[in-house]
Amino acid sequence: MKFPRSAKILRSQFDIAPFAAVFFALLILLLLGGLMPVPGLRVSLQPPTADDLPGVDQPALAMAVDSQGRLYFENQIVSEPELKADLVTAVRNAHEPLTLIIHADKSVSYEQLAYLAQLARTPGIGITNLLLATLPDPLKLPVRP
Repeated sequence: MKFPRSAKILRSQFDIAPFAAVFFALLILLLLGGLMPVPGLRVSLQPPTADDLPGVDQPALAMAVDSQGRLYFENQIVSEPELKADLVTAVRNAHEPLTLIIHADKSVSYEQLAYLAQLARTPGIGITNLLLATLPDPLKLPVRP
């Protein structure tokens, strides 16, 4: 049985105003969404620039220190005893020697960095390889042809 087709899909001219209104509403929502605060803590990690420093070719752990001296490990703020326990656990689970990479805020003192190095080298933890995070000098980057 064939049904008669009496409805026309487009009876008038195409009106772009509703589509433009939806487009601009979405654009405003996206722009306002970019201004929303991102969860997390602000740490001004600006490592120094350096050239020809060795990289890491073995498993590595990363930790951070902010300007107030708070310690971060695995994106969580930790106390010193918690950091020790986490490092001991990571060393026990590793099959190779680990390297600890310290991302330090630019206002962290050298004394605190030396203390963290000593903490990682304690006999219970035993991490002997430590590196301070640095960036390559942007003016001396190799140019690829």
